[in-house]
Amino acid sequence: MILVLNCGSSSLRYSLFDEGERVRARGRIERIGEAEPALEIWFGERSEQRSVVAASHAEAMVAVGQALAERGQGAHLLKAIGHRVVHGGERFVESALIEPEVEEGIAACAELAPLHNPAALAGIRAARALFAGVPQVAVFDTAFHQTMPERAFLYAIPRALYQKRGIRRYGFHGTSHRYVAQRGAELLGVDAKEFTGITCHLGNGCSLAAIERGRSIDTTMGLTPLEGVAMGTRSGDVDPALIFHLARSGMELADIERLLVHESGLLGLSGVSQDVRQLEAAALGGDASAQVALDVFAYRIRKAIGGLYAVLGRMDALVFTGGIGENSAFMRRRIVDGLEGFGLQIDAARNRTHGSSEREVSSFGSQVKILVIPTNEELVIARETRELVSRKVEG
Repeated sequence: MILVLNCGSSSLRYSLFDEGERVRARGRIERIGEAEPALEIWFGERSEQRSVVAASHAEAMVAVGQALAERGQGAHLLKAIGHRVVHGGERFVESALIEPEVEEGIAACAELAPLHNPAALAGIRAARALFAGVPQVAVFDTAFHQTMPERAFLYAIPRALYQKRGIRRYGFHGTSHRYVAQRGAELLGVDAKEFTGITCHLGNGCSLAAIERGRSIDTTMGLTPLEGVAMGTRSGDVDPALIFHLARSGMELADIERLLVHESGLLGLSGVSQDVRQLEAAALGGDASAQVALDVFAYRIRKAIGGLYAVLGRMDALVFTGGIGENSAFMRRRIVDGLEGFGLQIDAARNRTHGSSEREVSSFGSQVKILVIPTNEELVIARETRELVSRKVEG
């Protein structure tokens, strides 16, 4: 069994995979360190909630261990544990077995991901304490984008800031982009190392990636997940001078950061919600602010697709994934409309088909395939973990 862990600052998500890559258990604990933390466990399509003691990630891990043991899936069955780690900087270009120097590297990248890397470290240490002797692997969100060339990852600022402080574009959602690009290649009958296309991870956080011959050569997020297209609550790209303007008007830096990260995007534009489903309903009901928010959202993504297409020169497919990408026929159509010049034509009937399965939504005359592929980052982490641990045993 491979246990996959995804630790946030106040949350812990887990999935348990068997040798056949089937999910045998999954769940999450929210509000770690806060009042009344809760454990939610899924059994197939059903779920159960219970209160737990979780003042720390260590206590949350104990609750996870107990939940697994109750179903006969205790520590004795674990072959390895895989962790999602958001930021690996330039130090980690691939997944790594967690040893002291790897932990030090994750800690060193905490300056670049202060909300995420410390939480991942807490999860790693809690897992080590509870599952002593079980190998652990770190799978980095940024690793997939480490194939970007300098012209794509460098900012036009003094180079010393990159050389001394690592200030550059890193990109995120790498595990998701990697999975859907590889799966897209399989669906098209193309070797994964030959697949060229654009992958769109659209959820509360959104990013696009240009994949050339199976490698990421550009992406919309940068030093942090704030750069890029408009998102649920994040502004995406703005004029950097906006920060100076707001600071001179009397706003504190912490307030400006909260504004751009938590109060902007779809939520800020609409004043209603960050949830696309609610905004679509409001827009259909005549809410002008909701309509504008969705217009901006679709326009920024369409513009990003055009820019990444210019980088690639051709596409085998445009792939949608993430909560919005997978489920919103309305937004997929809004995004693709106007891209006919790039050989992209969406089929209205195919696009309206609901479901969680992989599917093609392009018209029969479309020169470029348009695919909807549910992402599976946990499966990628499980596979990476199994492979690394197997190589260590064989070595």
